Amino acid sequence: MIPNNNCIRVGQNAPDFSATAVYDQEFKKIKLSDYFGKYLILLFYPLDFTFVCPTEITAFSDSYTEFQALDAEILGISVDSEYSHLAWLQADRESGGLGDLNYPLVSDLTKEISLSYNVLTEAGTSLRGLFIVDRHGIIQHALINNLDFGRSVDETLRILKAIRYVQEHPDEVCPANWQPGNLTIISKPKESKDYFRSI
Repeated sequence: MIPNNNCIRVGQNAPDFSATAVYDQEFKKIKLSDYFGKYLILLFYPLDFTFVCPTEITAFSDSYTEFQALDAEILGISVDSEYSHLAWLQADRESGGLGDLNYPLVSDLTKEISLSYNVLTEAGTSLRGLFIVDRHGIIQHALINNLDFGRSVDETLRILKAIRYVQEHPDEVCPANWQPGNLTIISKPKESKDYFRSI
């Protein structure tokens, strides 16, 4: 992987960017800062017209309404051109294409976005980086897979729900495998014992 001396971390501001994206069969200019005020899923993937990538991209699109219900948007990002994105979107799913997607695909042809998020490989493609950026532009979650295995939509939704919960309940934290409706932990020494006594 190409090293980035300005390596980003969870809790820091998400690096802003401006790029061309493809959405609804059209080219449009977008900026990360356009999404401030909402939660944002950044979904980096290696290349268009590959094998694992369409399974992830379409799975997130098929669950788009669940993300919308949580006040979240999604951006897919790879080092391909907007023309490659358009061609892939125009290919049907049965042949490894994407068909219509519910969110934009961003062209990172200069590779500056992938480099700024520290997911650019020495071969010049992106690792499977997933970042959840909160309403204030702060990275709350980062996950990076190697090239040969995909990410989980269900786990991304679970973590997004946990992020929203703790931001809305600042005195509480979510234990392992937390789901909405489960017990949380009061982040104070005495009160936390209530949770541990319950398990």
